[in-house]
Amino acid sequence: MATITEIAPNVHRISILYREINLQFNHFLVVDDEPLLYHTGMRRMFPEVLEAVSRVIDPTALRWIGFSHFEVDECGSLNDWLKVAPRAQAVSGMVGSLVNLADFADRPPRALAADEVFSTGEFRFRYRPTPHLPHGWDAGVLFEETQRVLFCSDLFTHNGDVEPLTESDILGRARQSLADFQAGPLMDYMPYTTNTRPLLESLAALKPQTLATMHGSSFTGDGAKALLDLDEVMKEMLWPEARR
Repeated sequence: MATITEIAPNVHRISILYREINLQFNHFLVVDDEPLLYHTGMRRMFPEVLEAVSRVIDPTALRWIGFSHFEVDECGSLNDWLKVAPRAQAVSGMVGSLVNLADFADRPPRALAADEVFSTGEFRFRYRPTPHLPHGWDAGVLFEETQRVLFCSDLFTHNGDVEPLTESDILGRARQSLADFQAGPLMDYMPYTTNTRPLLESLAALKPQTLATMHGSSFTGDGAKALLDLDEVMKEMLWPEARR
């Protein structure tokens, strides 16, 4: 059964441990006048995520469905959610809307421009495009401005059945997971390019207080420092020139 933890007021982390690969898949439900679900989960996980959402709100009340990039754990069950919630609409960046959702989604998405802000009631979400970070041309993140929560997708990924929220450093865990991925069939799953540092700096400038991570513990504390430190870890682990 999915576990539910409120990592910030009205921001609920719905976590399912995929034991076969020792990895948590986290979905975030924001309860507001217009509820938002960030990460739909895979189609195979839809019944579990639906049941978990039902423990918090009536799922038919969902209004917005967001995610970083087009991938099954990010948006695989999008159309299942659109069937459940008649007013729900996918929200994505311009690229994701044009190249993926315009065809994939059963209802037209809302396409967001860079730094466009929309409100769900009490909360305000800013869209920041992050192409190829963590991966995918269409990648982007949402930043909730009132509580300073950054929904950061695969950044800071780490393995294990870990605690829902931590104030401890998660970079060591992320470093180990990058090493594990680089040694296995998922090597090169996340690139390091000349754009990586500027993108992470732009996210750090938002000064997030909570990092809502898709795989592993969410983090509360100095999110800006964590993002800048992540750049050093990624550069060391993923950019061969840095090791020469």
